[in-house]
Amino acid sequence: MPKTLADARIRLSVMTEAPANLEAATVTELAAGVDVSCRILKSDFRLSATASDTVPDQELCQEGNAVTYGASNYEGSVTPFRYLTEDGKADATNDVAWDTFKEKGTELWIAKRVGPKYDVAWTAADEYELYHVITDNPQDPSDLTGYIKKVVPLGVQDAHLNGVVAAGA
Repeated sequence: MPKTLADARIRLSVMTEAPANLEAATVTELAAGVDVSCRILKSDFRLSATASDTVPDQELCQEGNAVTYGASNYEGSVTPFRYLTEDGKADATNDVAWDTFKEKGTELWIAKRVGPKYDVAWTAADEYELYHVITDNPQDPSDLTGYIKKVVPLGVQDAHLNGVVAAGA
């Protein structure tokens, strides 16, 4: 098989309640989430595992430095675009990503699927990552040109990196 370009191949569904099984969310649970795939800035999107903590843990007879991996670490931030009416008011239909991420302390579960195009519906056996996050205060981006948007840091509380979508409701 050939390599696949990443363009338009990330789907993000944001839920306000955790799926019953974090590693086997159902199509129904994921479809009920807010699809923000086309509402988040691509260039600075980050929701990922980072380097785990290391622990120096070796036998007395071992030479050199050896480490083992300890606690896992994660990081995240999203930059939702704002959708405003001509008079500068929030567009209730299209400003969904902003509405989802704007309040500090909002607890969310974000399912990230990489592979099929973003607009392909969730299906059983899709692989996904699930991040339990808490939002921080929205911040102005360093570059204020282009569209109106805000950077929202995400405090990742937990992650499940090898989820597979389950069939059923």
